[in-house]
Amino acid sequence: MGVTGPIRVVVAKPGLDGHDRGAKVIARALRDAGMEVIYTGLHQTPEQIVDTAIQEDADAIGLSILSGAHMTLFTKVLELLREREAEDIKVFGGGIIPEDDIAPLKEQGVAEIFTPGATTASIVEWVQKNVRPVAA
Repeated sequence: MGVTGPIRVVVAKPGLDGHDRGAKVIARALRDAGMEVIYTGLHQTPEQIVDTAIQEDADAIGLSILSGAHMTLFTKVLELLREREAEDIKVFGGGIIPEDDIAPLKEQGVAEIFTPGATTASIVEWVQKNVRPVAA
């Protein structure tokens, strides 16, 4: 059973972080690359994010976190996806995430982390190649 149509990505700002310029830039870049993007807005709970991703039949969730709560928030989103049997939804993210936290996040199931300086082109390319890769 193959999935057709554009890649669907929920872009979310979890927690109390009130800075969303980067998330909006990524959302627009993904949209301009032909993906369907659902931007949830600021101050979303992990529950709201996972609910939105499931309701929207998303292929991926992109989290933007600048507040320093990335370990807690990424972990909670991943736990909720497991609980809701929606582990097929890939989680990637970016923001101010220390290098030392990237490996533990990936071990928990985060597919990719983009740090400051990552280009929109590299993020789009990663999503295209990794979220719903074309069968060989």
